[in-house]
Amino acid sequence: MAAPMELSCWGGDWGLPSLHPESLTVMAYAKFSGAPLTVNTINKSWRTPKGDLPVLVSEDVVISQPAKILNFLRKQKYNADYDLSAKQGADTLAYIALLEEKLLPALLHTFWIEAENYCSVTKPWFASRIAFPLSLYLPGKMSREALNRILLTKGGPPLYSLTEVEAQIYRDAKECLNLLSKRLGTSQFFFGDMPTTLDAFVFGFLAPIYKVCFPRVHLQEHLKQLPNLCRFCDDILTCYFRLAVSGHSPAGQDTADANLQKLTQLVNKESNLIEKMDDNLRKSPQHPPRKLTTLKLAAGGEESSPMSRLSP
Repeated sequence: MAAPMELSCWGGDWGLPSLHPESLTVMAYAKFSGAPLTVNTINKSWRTPKGDLPVLVSEDVVISQPAKILNFLRKQKYNADYDLSAKQGADTLAYIALLEEKLLPALLHTFWIEAENYCSVTKPWFASRIAFPLSLYLPGKMSREALNRILLTKGGPPLYSLTEVEAQIYRDAKECLNLLSKRLGTSQFFFGDMPTTLDAFVFGFLAPIYKVCFPRVHLQEHLKQLPNLCRFCDDILTCYFRLAVSGHSPAGQDTADANLQKLTQLVNKESNLIEKMDDNLRKSPQHPPRKLTTLKLAAGGEESSPMSRLSP
């Protein structure tokens, strides 16, 4: 029997299982390969994040960084690339390198450097998941690390100013999105009908850009002009995370139960109204006394009292 595996990662919002690209990549690959991960999302009731996320723990083994985690899962026989040819394997590595070089800097800039996005969305969202007092410090540290990573890869000659760097990284990101759209074409996934490592990385990078509601949506606007990439993200959310494009889970019962409870309350209110009308009719001299059959909806479909409610 395989050892239990636990993945610690950032949680989700806006219809995503995680807002964090690296966490999202690992979560998607685990779904594609059938790896039975127990996911622990960072929140104030769990523990303060230490080190880089995501982190995979299996017995005494602790692994961080998506590439290393995916390699570990493959060694445990959870391999989403089993049917790929040698050429497709090489293409996978090439496209992942393209994502990290061309798209990742713009993604980091959108979340952590763009002032309006950072102040109104990124900082308060991440701070709300971190225990005090690190919530006052850690988002700023993550922002500085993102800026350093961008400048390390894009800040050399001939780009010296931050404005020049920003313009270049968004040009590169749009070029990368166009290449991905052309490569995907009308296919469901990048190598046919089954998702692979490349699909996990592309989904991890694209979904946050596509779904998060930022005030500054420069890159999101370009992505939404490429409908096959948007469809690609929506299909993975629907099929593998059971999340519809609206962000709700069609398989989950929370929304359905809430709607059913509202319907039950409405039916019971109308039943009470019918009873009152019945009483008035019986008291009226113009009509002979009669009894109206009153139906009330209960969880098992049987009659119940007006005060009955369905448990969610």
